[in-house]
Amino acid sequence: MDLFDLSGRVAVVTGGNGGLGLGLARGLAKAGANVAIWARNADKNAAALEELSALGRGEVIALTCDVAEEAQIEDAMGETLRAFGRVDACFANAGIAGSGTAIPDMETDGWDRVMAVNARGPALTYKHVTRHMIQRAKEGDPGGKLVATSSGQSIMGVNKSSDYAASKAALNGLTRGAAFELARYDITANALLFGYYETDITAAANPKFAEWMAKRIPLRRPGDHAGLEGLAVFFASPHSDYITGQCLPVDGGLCIS
Repeated sequence: MDLFDLSGRVAVVTGGNGGLGLGLARGLAKAGANVAIWARNADKNAAALEELSALGRGEVIALTCDVAEEAQIEDAMGETLRAFGRVDACFANAGIAGSGTAIPDMETDGWDRVMAVNARGPALTYKHVTRHMIQRAKEGDPGGKLVATSSGQSIMGVNKSSDYAASKAALNGLTRGAAFELARYDITANALLFGYYETDITAAANPKFAEWMAKRIPLRRPGDHAGLEGLAVFFASPHSDYITGQCLPVDGGLCIS
């Protein structure tokens, strides 16, 4: 028996066309899940669709969606249900970097944009996904998995990153609130507090940031993207059913250094 077979299960991955999201989606596809990618860039969506479709037994769709726009979330949810009939797991992964400014130089528009994508986006995604999950539960089919991509910065201080850290701390709070509120429907909610991974966001950062991280991470290396696959499958599977409301660092020990 395959302990981690996700055949017949449906997973949504926002921002799943690159970086951490694509790593998570690879694991889900390899385990046989049907996967719906919701992301903004049509060209990256097409490339992710081609790659993921070749990996597993399930079907893959890629939908254009900006999680800062609720109407687009609602449309993507409707298209996902039309394609697959259900959603069992939602990985709220879409996010953007902070403005990179010190607190005295913070601008309202920059702050609001980071919050709109990193905090409000997951909340609105969960709003529409859980409406479906709750309705299923009322019809005798309870259960669902909410998994948020948070950051170690939500519990650590980093220079010129207060807007990003605040947005991810809000996501941790959303996770705990959702876990408590939705437990009656057997819906779990957890957040993964990722440390330093090489992504488009980190590639655009000051090179000194990578050097600083390399010295602070006890395992002395960035996170490996292949490891994301197993994380996604575990949290989408029944084996994580008794884990909820947790904000789990996945950071090579960075948060204890």
